[in-house]
Amino acid sequence: MRSRSGSTTRVGSSWTWPTVRTLSSGSSFWFPTDQRRNCWIRLNVHLDQTKRRATWRQEFEQTGAGPYPASEPEVRAMVDFLVQHPNVGAAVSFHTHSGVILRPMGTQSDDDMTPEDLWIYKRLSDIGARLTGYPAISSFHDFKYHPKEVITGTQDWVYEHLGALFWTVEIWAPNKEAGITDYKWIEWYRDHPAEDDLKLLKWSDEQCGGQAHVDWYPFRHPQLGMVELGGWDRMNFWRNPPPALREREAARFPAWLTQLALSLPKLELLRAEVRALGPDTWRVRLAVANAGYLPSNVTKRALERKTVRGTVFQIHLPPACTLISGRERIEGPHLDGHAPRQSLQAFLPQREITADRAVVEWVVQGPRGAAIALTASADRAGTVRTEVTLD
Repeated sequence: MRSRSGSTTRVGSSWTWPTVRTLSSGSSFWFPTDQRRNCWIRLNVHLDQTKRRATWRQEFEQTGAGPYPASEPEVRAMVDFLVQHPNVGAAVSFHTHSGVILRPMGTQSDDDMTPEDLWIYKRLSDIGARLTGYPAISSFHDFKYHPKEVITGTQDWVYEHLGALFWTVEIWAPNKEAGITDYKWIEWYRDHPAEDDLKLLKWSDEQCGGQAHVDWYPFRHPQLGMVELGGWDRMNFWRNPPPALREREAARFPAWLTQLALSLPKLELLRAEVRALGPDTWRVRLAVANAGYLPSNVTKRALERKTVRGTVFQIHLPPACTLISGRERIEGPHLDGHAPRQSLQAFLPQREITADRAVVEWVVQGPRGAAIALTASADRAGTVRTEVTLD
């Protein structure tokens, strides 16, 4: 752009408030643009017939990538937290804008995804669509910035590498608010009918007091001379809901987030019992079950990546007792949840009808009246503790 003496030059196509710095959205937080580098985790996963390969997009491919993955402290803190907390089974990242719920994968088709994980993703995403009013769509199939490009993010890292569930919510759809319907999420920004622009201008005038779009007006710039300022206020009405609508948009999500939390696995105690086998010999038995909707591993991808262990049982013996049979620490199976694998009308029956529970037993020698502590834990389903008395 070059100013011309004695003429008026338009600067930009959108109105922005005269602030010292502009805020940009990324991951779950807001970062100033001078700290924006690497504020998204960018891990592109390319699949071929022989191996699964993860590549990181460099700065020339992805603006903001930084010198290396997770190079910025904000992102590094989030990555470290997730790696150090294997109990995290699901997460949601809030971005703006588009008014959609995005699910993995970002780099591969649904046909290449683990079917069992895809089914549960679709089921929980549909619940999100019903409770929030936001359509739930595939990042790969429905939300590409360019047909020949795939750009992934936290959702693929958390699911692909850690085997936990992850969604990205793009809050707010100004075009939908203006009454525009049946449009493609990304394609609309490349091209749309002039009638849509008129609907948006009407929305700005009638619902936003004319503040969403500011009529162009002349302004003398100290270096550029005469220019024009105006256009859309992208930060306050496009990238984010107008102030009066922000609480309404945020209120869409607690019910769905609560539903996701309630769907996670939850270890519960079924029974702990002692049976005498002789004067000072006892069989100790501990049985637990997964009371949650999802399995204790949450996804099959977690099993493939080996990021979670099976149910771990431990017996804690007092000094007066010794273990005759069994090991003090036993790693048992992963436990199914009560999410149905198939309908009651399925052609073949489901044979793993007790795969949601596990039982371990030990043979202990010790005096009558001795107290023995028992624990069972699953990385993403919690821990149960109990105590039995040899009697």
